[in-house]
Amino acid sequence: MLIRSTWTLSVAQPTVLRRSYHLELVKELHRRMGWEMAGNQTPVVAFSGLVGYCSTSKEFCTFQPEEAYRLSLCGLNEMAAKAIADLELSDTLEFLGSEFTVSDREDEISSYEQLYTTLVANEPEPLRKFNLQFTTPTAFSQQQIYLPLPVPTLMFQSWLTRWNEFAPVYLGSDELIAYLSQAVVLPKHKIKTRLFHLHRNFISGFIGEVNLNVRSRADPLLANVAHLLLRYAEFCGTGIKTRLGMGQTLVNE
Repeated sequence: MLIRSTWTLSVAQPTVLRRSYHLELVKELHRRMGWEMAGNQTPVVAFSGLVGYCSTSKEFCTFQPEEAYRLSLCGLNEMAAKAIADLELSDTLEFLGSEFTVSDREDEISSYEQLYTTLVANEPEPLRKFNLQFTTPTAFSQQQIYLPLPVPTLMFQSWLTRWNEFAPVYLGSDELIAYLSQAVVLPKHKIKTRLFHLHRNFISGFIGEVNLNVRSRADPLLANVAHLLLRYAEFCGTGIKTRLGMGQTLVNE
């Protein structure tokens, strides 16, 4: 089972929180789910933080009453997905002395088998152009250095690692990444860097729009595997610290 649950929230008055608020928010959500954050090297829950416009200063962000904010949780295995499905936020979400009104919830439910069957096993006509939206800071860990760039090989490696960890269908590893690195190109992007704040430091990530194209000469099966991993990215996120709010990824075909 896979689930992506998205809540719409708002505030009644300007609300000021530290820019590292997401650390306390994700802890509160895990507490309500009865789910331990530690213990899994590969995250089984992806978290978005509060996505939407807020004014920022060096250390604080201010949420505005005229804005709507979206909060997403994704579960990547059966137990995590069930915990998210059962999570009830009621009418308000309170943390760090703030109160957010919860007005809506949307659930997208799928499974590894369903994604694989629909996008690969049934051999559909391959899609070859994709538009990705990175709505929270995204980065990759490269030998103790954080890289805030949408390198296709690193993106596919991130998605494939999670897929192979949790899915019943193994897709391959280094050889598949080598094929994808030759088959998929990044023709254009519109990104900017954004700091992701932790308690005492921060990570530089990128947000914005990235286009990926599968070369016309690429094998249709490979194109469909690329589509599968791109689709999976909407559940698992991209890059590092997806359990804390980095790497939320949306895909338009």
